[in-house]
Amino acid sequence: MLTDGDMQKWPTLQALAQASLEEVNELWAGLGYYSRGKRLQEAARKVVSELAGRMPRTAEDLQKLLPGVGRYTAGAIASISYGQATGVVDGNVIRVLCRLRCIGADSSSPAVIDQLWDMANVLVDKSRPGDFNQALMELGATVCVPKAPLCRECPVKQHCQAWRRVEKELAFTSQKLFGNPPKVPDVEDCGVGDCPLCPPATEPWDSSLGVTNFPRKAAKKPPRVMRTATCVLERRGCHGAPEYLIVQRPSSGLLAGLWEFPSLPLAQDLQEEREREELADHLQAWMGQPVAAKGLRFIGEVTHIFSHIHQTYVVYSLPLDGDVTLDPALSPSRWVTENEFHASAVSTAMKKVLKAHEKQRRQESSPVKGSKRKRGAKAQGAGSTCPGTQLSLHAFLRAPTAP
Repeated sequence: MLTDGDMQKWPTLQALAQASLEEVNELWAGLGYYSRGKRLQEAARKVVSELAGRMPRTAEDLQKLLPGVGRYTAGAIASISYGQATGVVDGNVIRVLCRLRCIGADSSSPAVIDQLWDMANVLVDKSRPGDFNQALMELGATVCVPKAPLCRECPVKQHCQAWRRVEKELAFTSQKLFGNPPKVPDVEDCGVGDCPLCPPATEPWDSSLGVTNFPRKAAKKPPRVMRTATCVLERRGCHGAPEYLIVQRPSSGLLAGLWEFPSLPLAQDLQEEREREELADHLQAWMGQPVAAKGLRFIGEVTHIFSHIHQTYVVYSLPLDGDVTLDPALSPSRWVTENEFHASAVSTAMKKVLKAHEKQRRQESSPVKGSKRKRGAKAQGAGSTCPGTQLSLHAFLRAPTAP
């Protein structure tokens, strides 16, 4: 997934290979699937340093020699760029082929995937493989779409068994009005028994769905639920503008190598008081000085959905009066201005965190009318300095003054 900005900055493999991972992450930030940027650069470096600057020309070599290149990417590059007569199978192609052949088994199962690749390799036009593969993917993206497909406009409908099934059912319904309807043959049944490609008996053809009976997928696993405490550490820079501490994530795993506010994974159903204590201990390790849990100001919760994780960031802030000496033995860290933060390799989730922090700061600096009291806001009563103003949790927890 190369953007125009990527191509302008690194127009050749050699230029991309010479870039730092930090530069790649900065340009990739916000696009998602962050490991792809890292793998792309690793592949460029391998081509330059180990393959004499020459890209592998076949799908087999591309998949074998380049990190991060899977079967689909290898087939697409080999057929489109180098004219190799090899098929491709992506989500659009899966949908087209499953409908063409009424493949009703789970389309993500190994047996079905292998069959689809065999079909794609047989069908590909030997003289124009790149054009054929792009046309097949485009057919799935524009005509044979997941919902409300444009079957009557489809150029291959005469070969489509799912469409044939729909047409026969329409003919059956029409003839039924005049009596003696013919039996509708079940084109899904291949007659073999226990066929790994046919729909299971527990999931028969649904006439109301038509061709969208296919493809069939196994039920998605629910995303993993995670909670993370995050603290926006803020200080005043040399010109009076706020600066924020960001730290770099490990070089492997989720969001590898990206920058974030100091964060700590939390156990589920942890009480707020315990959340604060654990985050304060984590920050103390960074700062080398005690951090009072009650000094952490609650900002709110920010939700971000990754491809397989439902992540909730419990956001706190901690303004600092003086400088802080950070432990160099821990992950790399640095202070950045707001503009430098947005120019850094930070995830969309962290941008949401900073946005929540800035919103809270604006609310605290101006009266809030008619807003609901949130977690961390002080109730009206003794000790309230300004009715209708949302106060920090630190002020909320402070013992009330005697009347």
